[in-house]
Amino acid sequence: MTTVIHLRAETKPFERRSPLSPKTAKDLKDAGYTVRVEKSLDRIYDDSEFEAVGADMVDAGSWINAPVDNVILGLKELPANGTPLPHTYIHFAHCFKKQEGWATELSRFAKAGGLLYDLEFLVDDRGARIAAFGRSAGFSGAALALLSWAHQLRSPGIPLKKVKLFDSESDLVEHVRSEVAAALPLNDGKYPRLMIIGALGRCGKGGVESCSRAGIPEESVLKWDLAETSRGGPFSEIVDVDILLNCVYLGAQKIPPFTTPESLSTPERRLRVICDISCDPNNENNPIPIYHDHTSFDNPTTKPDVPLEGPELRIIAIDHLPTMIAREASDEYANLLLPSLKKLRDREKEGVWTRAEQTYRERVSELP
Repeated sequence: MTTVIHLRAETKPFERRSPLSPKTAKDLKDAGYTVRVEKSLDRIYDDSEFEAVGADMVDAGSWINAPVDNVILGLKELPANGTPLPHTYIHFAHCFKKQEGWATELSRFAKAGGLLYDLEFLVDDRGARIAAFGRSAGFSGAALALLSWAHQLRSPGIPLKKVKLFDSESDLVEHVRSEVAAALPLNDGKYPRLMIIGALGRCGKGGVESCSRAGIPEESVLKWDLAETSRGGPFSEIVDVDILLNCVYLGAQKIPPFTTPESLSTPERRLRVICDISCDPNNENNPIPIYHDHTSFDNPTTKPDVPLEGPELRIIAIDHLPTMIAREASDEYANLLLPSLKKLRDREKEGVWTRAEQTYRERVSELP
């Protein structure tokens, strides 16, 4: 029997990315899969691009009533409306690490006999993720942090407005260069100093690349990783930079915080912007425990939970940063995911999928 992959339309505001590109949809069709794609005005790829490669185009939201043996592919979590979820699903659910509301959401799959393959937990036999948006998250996060820094200097006390989304990385880079250049005279002609924690990972490397392409001198970017953080935080050096990027993947092991309200509350603090790219504020292991709310592209920054001495500090905590450069991010991710999707018909014995199912079953067993 032919395996049906049903790509649903995303419902998260401003989400333009897709785990399937027209190219990878064609590759799956050529491999014998039936590919159905929900029509979407928000997706970075036009419907016509999927039609051109022979995908079956269906109405947005039709996945709900699709045959139960269809595999429902998406990117971000489903609306938290309590409806039963009886299909097999592939997406980022954000409930396997016991985030806020995890039990309620996971129960929707378990009680309806569904199965969730969480994209974050698709790993190879060494435990490494087979696909991730790390580079594009770091790239976009660094760019947005630079924009926030420039905005603070030019418009003190006024929060950054709605973030513009871009058709390409080059368009984003050009915009950042322009905004930073306009702010330099207000900073004695000096470029901002950044610290990137997790600089050697995919996310951190994306942040470093973004800074370089934006014209930030290499000596202005402090690249921290395990060698610098192994002594445990809080790190006093953070107050001496203008921008902090947290690119560290949060695992199950608790680590000392990188910074705290006490360590930041000083009139000597230079730090103005924190971009928490890892963005898990309600996780007990969050190493930036100074805020509790996600931000959005409509309202990209928030304040710390408590007032601090020193200059204004704004925090960016957007959990889908790569959608700023959605086409390049989707192209890269879809190509990484494709080899595993090609093995989906053999998911009962294929390692990536059996490991992901085991993770799901383990999490379900922990439901209260």
